Amino acid sequence: MKQHTKNGIPYLKFESFPDSKRVQHAVFTRQGGVSPPPYDSLNLSVSVNDDESNVFANRASAYGTHGRNNDTLVHVHLKHSVMVAKVSRKNYGQYVGPADGLITRERGCGLTMNYADCSPILLYDPKRRAIGLGHAGWKGAVLDLPRSLVLAMKSTFGSKPESLLAAIGPSIGPCCYQVGEDVIGAVRFSFEDPEPLLLPGDESNLDETRRRFDLPEANRQRLIEVGVRRIETSDYCTSCQSDLFFSHRRDHGHTGRFGVLLLLGS
Repeated sequence: MKQHTKNGIPYLKFESFPDSKRVQHAVFTRQGGVSPPPYDSLNLSVSVNDDESNVFANRASAYGTHGRNNDTLVHVHLKHSVMVAKVSRKNYGQYVGPADGLITRERGCGLTMNYADCSPILLYDPKRRAIGLGHAGWKGAVLDLPRSLVLAMKSTFGSKPESLLAAIGPSIGPCCYQVGEDVIGAVRFSFEDPEPLLLPGDESNLDETRRRFDLPEANRQRLIEVGVRRIETSDYCTSCQSDLFFSHRRDHGHTGRFGVLLLLGS
């Protein structure tokens, strides 16, 4: 990923995604906003206890980097599910869902979601001119939100998985994501080859029942299983890099959310 800055707002872009009139995207960091601690500073979520005036000021700044505002994007009620909603510009300014995936083929339509450890999943079909944006934490990976997102694009728009460009954004990495028996059991039940995703626990933790879950790799494997071949992954861990990202786990829930934009050209 490469970092860019516009109007004082830093954001990241995937190198494999085209940056053209056909499709645009941005992965924002926590930097450049007006929110006070612990939401400092570019918190884009109204679901935390930040003052809404701060949130909407942050949204105006962040979305404005790409000529958008709160009312020219589709938002979503996240649920840690496999629900995917087809949307259009008729949904601008609305919170669709509950769902964890949005897809559209309407020219000019823009999608946004917020994150604080879960994996952002971006899909672009250059042949069918369609996009999809997803949100997958451990529950989404186990339930297979990536598959649902790809199959929704396939059934709705005729997208072929092998034609899709996919990207997995900054999320909590296995370096920081220790999990217990509930997650371990769910991963072992759900994945055909789960053990490479469940790394040995931190040496400082003597509880041998714990493992470190590789969430980004789990979501990458899900995309491969459904036939996606071109996948770019981020090297950023949201928990490690406290200067760049909010992390629900690191900050024990007292934190904000960074956002992702995915825009289909007109």
